[in-house]
Amino acid sequence: QQRRRDPARDLSLQVLEKFSLVTKFARETTTQLFRENDGLSGYERSQLSQSSPITPAPDADTSKVFDGHSMESDSPEIDKLSLVWGKPRLHHLGSEEWSKFLDAEGRITDSKALREQIFYGGVKPQLRKEVWKFLLGYHEYDSTYAEREYLAVAKKSEYETIKNQWQSISPTQAMRFAKYRERKSLIEKDVVRTDRTLPFYDGDDNHNVNLLRDILLTYSFYNFDLGYCQGMSDFLSPILYVMEDESESFWCFVALMERLGPNFNRDQNGMHSQLLALSKLVELLDLPLHNYLKQADCLNYFFCFRWILIQFKREFEYEKIMHLWEVLWTHYLSEHFHLYVCVAILKRYRRKIIDEQMDFDTLLKFINELSCHIHLDSTLRDAEALCVCAGENGAALIPPGTPPSLPVE
Repeated sequence: QQRRRDPARDLSLQVLEKFSLVTKFARETTTQLFRENDGLSGYERSQLSQSSPITPAPDADTSKVFDGHSMESDSPEIDKLSLVWGKPRLHHLGSEEWSKFLDAEGRITDSKALREQIFYGGVKPQLRKEVWKFLLGYHEYDSTYAEREYLAVAKKSEYETIKNQWQSISPTQAMRFAKYRERKSLIEKDVVRTDRTLPFYDGDDNHNVNLLRDILLTYSFYNFDLGYCQGMSDFLSPILYVMEDESESFWCFVALMERLGPNFNRDQNGMHSQLLALSKLVELLDLPLHNYLKQADCLNYFFCFRWILIQFKREFEYEKIMHLWEVLWTHYLSEHFHLYVCVAILKRYRRKIIDEQMDFDTLLKFINELSCHIHLDSTLRDAEALCVCAGENGAALIPPGTPPSLPVE
């Protein structure tokens, strides 16, 4: 009996040809998770692609015929893809354009248009201190100048109250407070290793390094259940660099952790759900790579763990990571756009991965060595095209509540 064709899968198969150490415990637990929850249909399991992957130039014409398949001109998905394929990134949001988004009382008049502008071009460095507060949810888009001024004063007072909780702990109390000692020790070890090559954090007894420590300690009391985990300092560092204010940095960090805090949960469910979604997106958008990783027993995608855990913080230079983050924070095409960034990078190196028959350890080493060698603009263009191509099919593969979704009340 002939199997019924899946138009969405046929489309993805056509487009993909156009588009072209961690601990043993962690690896085993993640592998087990994927074995239990791979969620693949019998039809999908039966697909084995024998075609040779081809990586076209960024300006490739998506209307050409390839491998016996023609791209139908009346396909809305293909029409959308042709609009973004090779689309150049736009200029950064500047002061003049920013002012046009504000009414007389300081409200954002069109938050979607603002997020679109930032998604395609980012924000000029001198504006980030103001704009990031909206992207992170510290300020509401419909808040006024007066409301934001009041909020800053109220939040500063609240921050000082929380900070005083650990500052008032006496040495005698600390001796009987193991959790506090453990977290304080871990934070102090991490902050002296965080972005110390930057002038902002360079030198002995650096004031900004001390602020990192104070903010993270305060957060460990604000969210005592989560506390502090390695990697949090990577998120806070650019925020403090941009805000240059202790209280505002803290509250922006709090807002970011509302989205990404599950990355650091002990049960690792937040990370597992993202890795599982990544596996399914690669299967949808690059079946040859998916099949190779399946044969290589790499479907746990744990080699992408660092990318997802700290949102590519160590994969790009400092200025570029700030640009990438503000693009991700717009949630313009998808609140999970970071997963499409992962797919875009993997697709770009698919031929090398397959030709060199990389196993898990080799692949992990290769991925780590890509640090600061990934071209951001082309990656964002690729990720955008992939996200448009995947459409609702891609969104359906990502379970509700997967970080960085806001928690359901």
